[in-house]
Amino acid sequence: MKYLVHSLSAGLVLFGNLTLQAVPVPAEPPNILFLVIDDLKPLLGCYGAKQMKTPNMDRLAERGRLFSRHYVQQALCAPSRMSMFTGLRPDTTKVWDLNTSLLDVCPSAITIQQYFKENGYTTVGCGKIMHGARKGHPLSWSEPYIATKKLPYAKGFPVPAHDGSYYQGKKEHEAYNELLATNITNWKVRWEWMEKRDAMPSMEFLDVPDDAYFDGALAKYGMGQLEKLSKAGNPFFLSIGFEKPHLPFVAPKKYWDLYSADEIQLPSYREYAKNSPKFSYQPGWELRNYTDIPPNSYPFIPIDEAKQKELIHGYYACVSYIDTQVGKVLGKLDELGLAKNTIIVLWGDHGYHLGDHSIWCKHTNFEQATHSPLIIAAPGHPHGQKAEGLVESVDIFPTLCELAGLPVPTALEGESLVPMLKDASIKVKPFSISQYPLFGRMGYALRTDRYRLVVWMKGDWRSTQPFDDSFVEATELYDYQNDPSETVSQANHPEYKDVMSDLMAQLLGFFKSTRTVHGQK
Repeated sequence: MKYLVHSLSAGLVLFGNLTLQAVPVPAEPPNILFLVIDDLKPLLGCYGAKQMKTPNMDRLAERGRLFSRHYVQQALCAPSRMSMFTGLRPDTTKVWDLNTSLLDVCPSAITIQQYFKENGYTTVGCGKIMHGARKGHPLSWSEPYIATKKLPYAKGFPVPAHDGSYYQGKKEHEAYNELLATNITNWKVRWEWMEKRDAMPSMEFLDVPDDAYFDGALAKYGMGQLEKLSKAGNPFFLSIGFEKPHLPFVAPKKYWDLYSADEIQLPSYREYAKNSPKFSYQPGWELRNYTDIPPNSYPFIPIDEAKQKELIHGYYACVSYIDTQVGKVLGKLDELGLAKNTIIVLWGDHGYHLGDHSIWCKHTNFEQATHSPLIIAAPGHPHGQKAEGLVESVDIFPTLCELAGLPVPTALEGESLVPMLKDASIKVKPFSISQYPLFGRMGYALRTDRYRLVVWMKGDWRSTQPFDDSFVEATELYDYQNDPSETVSQANHPEYKDVMSDLMAQLLGFFKSTRTVHGQK
């Protein structure tokens, strides 16, 4: 199966001079409702997690197509979002971290929202959307992006302490008010200020209304936007970016109470995989910024099991909190009669480690970090079935173009998933590709139906450069049929020699196609 069907002329002109691929035009332009959820792994009832209380996302899966094997291009917020929203891989966008802005390094890239805006859509965004693009990427929006502090919070409640989306606790507000008086703007210094005052807990579950916190207020604002857009009569593209279950795990207490502490289970495998390089792992840096967690120090202090269970409990609660907010927005869409002509996309920007391999948060090439939910409900297409074929975040841009009848820019590095929306048994690609930089290396992960090959390249080598095996520092191979928990890397096992050879050939083919896309040999 051909992996990349799009090509570019030498010099990588992405969108400056658009080359477009025609698609059938629907009778009426469909609206788009795009729900982005931060740090959401496929820990949902519809993905088989029976312990989870997620009725609204489960119902969305029933009315659309659930992609059971969706993988992000990099398990970190900014690179993942910039890759998905542009339909370009991280080595093309050059956004591999949280500090790089898309337009600084890839100024010719166009986001999905920007492309739809230029094709007659009203595009509106609110919440956490364009992480990785300075000032929320103003080119994407028909209307100015709303600031966090301007969301409609519950009457009698202040904007949550610490940059508008965290706490409602008294101590946290007191510390944060002191911080505001200093006029400190650097985010790292602001975090340190709150930490020193013991005002950065990893969790908060108070008996408050949903809209006392960011995501509840965001859902209310999003519902208002739907009402406004429904009256305007123009096709719209509404993007809503929910922040939970991102740390800190903060939600109204009623969501914590949905789960019993006695039923919380730790992962079955909490060790490093045998035969794997230690630099494949990370010590939960992000989590260790919080005041009730052992700090970033070396050697790292383990997190005790009671706290681990409490954190998992908090993550579950936040997922259910977000599920309710998603339900509110979808309810308003139905109430307004918009669902019959609105494409709904629900996307998790990456997966999440909850203690497996002794890892917390994301920032790896393992299954738990790269696998995330993707649900697309497209009017007129079959619904209720799971698509088992491998898909990637870069596939969403061309998919929405085809569904909306817009020409598909040939610069995109993904494939349309419309065939899979029509027939859940179809597969559009043989593998997915993720990558992550750790400790001065870039690891590339090729995921097939059964295996994951990870190749760690030294230094600044990227897939846009000619491959040189002298840059290969280490390899990993996981067999999910025999070892679903990734307990042993089989990269050097004699019985897997042919598997390694085949997967390596596929990865080298991907590298070659990437260079072709970039006009290189």
